[in-house]
Amino acid sequence: MSLEILWFCIVALFFTGYLFLEGFDFGVGMLLPVLGRNDTERRVLINTIGPVWDGNEVWLIVGGGAMFAAFPGWYASLFSGAYVPLLVLLVALIGRGVAFEYRGKVDSPRWRRTWDRVIIIGSWVATLGVGMVIATTVLGLPLDAHGNRVGSPFEAFRWDTMLGSLGVAGFALVHGAAFLSLKTAGELRERARLLAIRIMPVAMLPIVALLLLVQLREGSLWTLVMLAVTAVATVVAWLKLLANRDGQAFAALALVVVGAVVVLFGSLYPNVLPSTLDAANSLTVEGVSSSPYTLKVMTWVAAFGAPAVLVYQSWTYWVFRKRISVRNIPPVHTP
Repeated sequence: MSLEILWFCIVALFFTGYLFLEGFDFGVGMLLPVLGRNDTERRVLINTIGPVWDGNEVWLIVGGGAMFAAFPGWYASLFSGAYVPLLVLLVALIGRGVAFEYRGKVDSPRWRRTWDRVIIIGSWVATLGVGMVIATTVLGLPLDAHGNRVGSPFEAFRWDTMLGSLGVAGFALVHGAAFLSLKTAGELRERARLLAIRIMPVAMLPIVALLLLVQLREGSLWTLVMLAVTAVATVVAWLKLLANRDGQAFAALALVVVGAVVVLFGSLYPNVLPSTLDAANSLTVEGVSSSPYTLKVMTWVAAFGAPAVLVYQSWTYWVFRKRISVRNIPPVHTP
């Protein structure tokens, strides 16, 4: 395997990790007004992701950094061509992070409600933005022969990319509810499980439709197999939730993420950003990759750095693995 293909796979891996970890992270924020009936329950929901939400976002940063270093042409064309959704995504992530930190600084119901709204809106907007950016990467932009976007700054806003937004948002809702079923106890846990069961048949339809669209346009036999695996994993997750098997349902949703990313990036290869104007203008793995020396240095750095990051993040999840409930939440304490 050449280093160009290796780093294409590594970028896809970063997106897989981000969608899986930040998927339930976003889902918890999106479900805050649905499952959190009072302030104590909302604190339980936020505390389930409190130790890990900022670490989950690192996957997006590292993925963007790897794209910039390994495929600078891909990075330049995508980040400039889809500038508006990326900017909105960034603002939503910033607002959401600030809300987590500021929510408990003042003992005021109005203060907490305000930051709760920021968390909810930021989670929804960020999720929709991530879905649009990923769909744009796979479905393409109107690029000229120099890799520059042709048209207005809103070229990324199309029905097919919006289907990607709805797909990621729907998955995040299900993933968040399944995560809360795994991480909470008592009545809150049961409500989260029942919600995941009820919404899954509808919420997962957009991502299945997106994968079918990509398969019909650019897919091959082996991506069709992965599409089937993704569909089966979705059904298994639903059945495991019905059987009260939270951990197995969560693992099945992990397989859904892996299958979806394989279908998307497998159909994308050998392109990294297709041109909707002319296929000859599409950016390819070999055409926009960095020099062999740069890729070689990056590979050595990743070989030592990536395991350390994985071990550290795994340790964090292990330390905070226990379920929490309303009885674990202490009285409000502010400076």
